[in-house]
Amino acid sequence: MVDGQRIHRAIGRESDGTTRTQAEEFIEKARQDAKAGRLNLPKGRKLALSFREVAEKYLAKLGQEGGKDIPMKRYRLEQHLVPFFGDTPLSKIATFDVERYKKQRSAEPVKRPNGPGGKPTYVGTTKPATINRELAALSHLLNKAVEWGWLDHRPATIKRLKEHSGRITYLTVDQIERLLKAAEGDQNRQIYPFIRIGLETSMRKSEILGIRREHIDTERMVIYIPKAKAGAREQPITKGLADYLESYVATLQKGTQWLFSSVAAVEGRTVNLDKPFRRCVVAAGLDVKQVVRHTLRHTAITHLVQAGVDLPTVKRISGHKNLSMVERYSHQNGAHIQGAMDKLEDRYKGKEPKAS
Repeated sequence: MVDGQRIHRAIGRESDGTTRTQAEEFIEKARQDAKAGRLNLPKGRKLALSFREVAEKYLAKLGQEGGKDIPMKRYRLEQHLVPFFGDTPLSKIATFDVERYKKQRSAEPVKRPNGPGGKPTYVGTTKPATINRELAALSHLLNKAVEWGWLDHRPATIKRLKEHSGRITYLTVDQIERLLKAAEGDQNRQIYPFIRIGLETSMRKSEILGIRREHIDTERMVIYIPKAKAGAREQPITKGLADYLESYVATLQKGTQWLFSSVAAVEGRTVNLDKPFRRCVVAAGLDVKQVVRHTLRHTAITHLVQAGVDLPTVKRISGHKNLSMVERYSHQNGAHIQGAMDKLEDRYKGKEPKAS
């Protein structure tokens, strides 16, 4: 065994007079030659690193390169990929192994931590979208392993699961008003600004809770997001939200860096508002299974599209990586599409477009 790989050598047949003693002597000599590096092995051979070892090296090197989304890559590796692939040599991971991973993850139950009586409740099995993000992390690791010289080529083909193309849940104007009213009357002071920012910007949860006071520019009406999913960007905000944030910031304790500060938290800021959010959803008469935190983002983007805003502009506001992800929202309600067809008909008939 050299570098974790079995080396085969033939010294002769027993029928030709080769003895067991000769074989044992040859093996001993081969071991000594291996130690001295005199075996005639291919040059530039790769070390047989296990997936577990590669995962650690990958995250460390990615951090040195300034890679993106490292905390989530670490989570997906440590919680799911490493426990499955473990000590398997990276070069030995085959397409069959990836398919086994997909099958196992698809059958794993998902539990919500804060169920009735504080006990976890099971809410179904792992969604294809979740597994696809884990597969994306695995694919990126394999690509980097080739780039960094740990592998000669990708050992496996990774096929993503088909994600459900169901309708995106979003709130109507009436439901928005009810949710904001419930948040305004909630005992948690931070839930109203959290929901309002989500509804008026389409920002993600981590982006909202990561806002520092210095990131808010009410004059230019933007919020700077240093660690957005697609890279640092400036988030446009409405005039109404800018005015609200100016008054809200004025009520914060002097010297507070975070918009959502928390003295008890390790980072000094709130990282989770799930419980007050669900409380507000219930108070607004909405279904907590349908209306989740990400619904705020869906709602903002869907209403932008329905208002007739062009998709490149929506992409700029939402911070999506590409237009294909925004296009999903253009099919949620046919009213704005029919409005566009009416404009085409009016133009062919020589009518002036209606003032908006």
